[in-house]
Amino acid sequence: MRASAAATIGVGATAAVVLAALVQGAADNPVSTALSLAVPTRYRSLIQAAGSTCPEVSPNLLAALLTQESGFNPKARSPVGAQGIAQFMPSTWETHGVDGNSDGKKDVWDPEDAIPAAATYLCGIAKDIHDVPGDKQSNMLAAYNAGSGAVRKYGGVPPYKETQNYVRSIQALANKPTTSRGRTATTMQAATALNAATKMIGTPYSWGGGNASGPSTGTCCSPNGRSGQSITGFDCSGLTLYAYAQAGITLPRTAAQQYTASEPVKPGEVRPGDLVFYGTSLSSIHHVGIYIGGGWILNAPRPGTQVRYDPMDTMPDLIAVARPTAHHSKEI
Repeated sequence: MRASAAATIGVGATAAVVLAALVQGAADNPVSTALSLAVPTRYRSLIQAAGSTCPEVSPNLLAALLTQESGFNPKARSPVGAQGIAQFMPSTWETHGVDGNSDGKKDVWDPEDAIPAAATYLCGIAKDIHDVPGDKQSNMLAAYNAGSGAVRKYGGVPPYKETQNYVRSIQALANKPTTSRGRTATTMQAATALNAATKMIGTPYSWGGGNASGPSTGTCCSPNGRSGQSITGFDCSGLTLYAYAQAGITLPRTAAQQYTASEPVKPGEVRPGDLVFYGTSLSSIHHVGIYIGGGWILNAPRPGTQVRYDPMDTMPDLIAVARPTAHHSKEI
């Protein structure tokens, strides 16, 4: 949505729709929040999608398997010849590899092919040995490691130490209790942060102002000499710090520090609640706002203004978008 559309329905209405969609999405799409393991950002969407291929495979189980197999190294090669992020043997890949990204080739070294292939292969195994007694998931993992024939022969997980350890390790990792440390903000946390920031619209800009409790007097002085010492309000990072504090996420004080406390987001994966950063380089970030959707942000722009909505291209040096991570850094 650009300025003309925003003027027609009002940016405030846009924000209300975005917030409603965020909350609804969090309730309707459990898969989006099902992946709680630490996974490199570039593989999260692949694993979330592939992890819902069949009932026996979950995003966490698939992530745990890839952790065990290669540590998410797409160039991994084992001494016995297994290849890629999912460690397929060449003969198995020949039969079970898939063209996950539809580029016309099945490439075991490409995670966009190998990750969905691993899920499809697991589901195929689960179907093949569905009549074997015992825990279905354990049998599936055992067959991935030792082959379906061995699982059938022994009527369950075979008595191979390596296979038994493999099954236990993956299930323990997949079932590891969820914590908030180091994980990106959920859609519900983003909705909470946006809602809190929206309530601050009209609050004066104050250089150095704002903390986890709300507006506060600021400090002296901005680059153009403006002081916040007599103004109760927010600067740009004070607003984002406050908003995410209401969602249970503690951010550092400055915009540059907030970028380092967040996970970069690719252009096609930006969602409402993500932080939008401005600067000529990552080491010179000077401004941050909260993305609300449709090409707009909510921010505290500069001295003499108030918390408001602005187009995402309000400044010419937009450099990155990132999603806050839940951690326990102290405000500085």
